Amino acid sequence: MKIRATRDAEGYLVNPDDWNEDIAYELASEEDIELNETYWSMLNFMRDYYSEHSIAPDVRHLINHLATKNQCEKREAKSLIFELFPYGYVKQACKIAGMKKPRAWSTG
Repeated sequence: MKIRATRDAEGYLVNPDDWNEDIAYELASEEDIELNETYWSMLNFMRDYYSEHSIAPDVRHLINHLATKNQCEKREAKSLIFELFPYGYVKQACKIAGMKKPRAWSTG
């Protein structure tokens, strides 16, 4: 499947509103990631945060969400993020969630 949305030179969507589940699957495939329920929980949180704030959530927001959802310590939640996205939150999670590439952020 070919993504029918404009992307920048690094593969991030230019307009996050172009994102849909099919695009997420294609972007994940490009990163050699097979999406499952755990991934979708994170991606949906990121999309909901974007819808509410018009920016991608910083990784600390996702860590807090996962710690609350999974009733675990924040360090465990952070480990889960980097286990599922081994090349990093910005490189993989933000890209698959359809976010623009963040300019400069802490990645955790």
